[in-house]
Amino acid sequence: MSGYLSEERHQIILETLEARGSVTVNEMVERFGVSEMTIRRDLDALERRGLLRRVHGGAVLDRGRSYEPPFVARSVENLAAKQQIARAAVALIENGDSIILDVGTTTLEIARQLVDKQNLTVITPCLQIATLLAENPNIRLILTGGIVRPTELSMVGHLAERALRDFYVDKLFLGAAGVDLEAGLTEYNLEDTLVKQVMIKNAKRVILVADSSKFGRIAFTAIAPINVINTLITDHSLDPDWVKRLEKLDIEVILCGATPNE
Repeated sequence: MSGYLSEERHQIILETLEARGSVTVNEMVERFGVSEMTIRRDLDALERRGLLRRVHGGAVLDRGRSYEPPFVARSVENLAAKQQIARAAVALIENGDSIILDVGTTTLEIARQLVDKQNLTVITPCLQIATLLAENPNIRLILTGGIVRPTELSMVGHLAERALRDFYVDKLFLGAAGVDLEAGLTEYNLEDTLVKQVMIKNAKRVILVADSSKFGRIAFTAIAPINVINTLITDHSLDPDWVKRLEKLDIEVILCGATPNE
């Protein structure tokens, strides 16, 4: 009998598709120890949700640009790179700084590493980050308020945007679903995008924290042109041609630590 619940199988199937672009029924049968009928039902269910397209003997990736991978799944993708990026980001934070931590799996890693900083003011629209920082006596924590998106635990809407307009901060640590030279910075969700746009406007220094898998990718909604970034922190797997192009735009590029495959 298989030790996997259907949702666990679905998540692994989607992760395999993300990595390889296709899966076969036979390999999933072997992977999970279930019947072909069970795997076919799994693939049919994922197709009905618009997450893949069934083909003979298996399935291929078929996601639109508005598809937002679950936060939990994203949090373990390229984790070593995200942790290295977070360490580099924390090194840029001075005691006494006011900062915004955007919603995202990399900014969550930054929050985990703020324990030695003193007299920080941290503004965030992210409930996960707020939960991590709430009991730190060295941090003055400000939540934006707003409507909570259940899947992301981000706060969006008019209240969040209005709150952020009242604050001018030293540094914004910004996340994005995609980074493209022509399309700029893009995101999966319109409501999160509107909040990010206010953050960018009120930050003295905009620091994009994004692992190299985000580059060359275009998501659903435009956040801003790429030249709003002052500093990019990413991993060493970023194509050197990207680095040259970004530096030509006067964007400081910090390459750090482990690659996504390490």
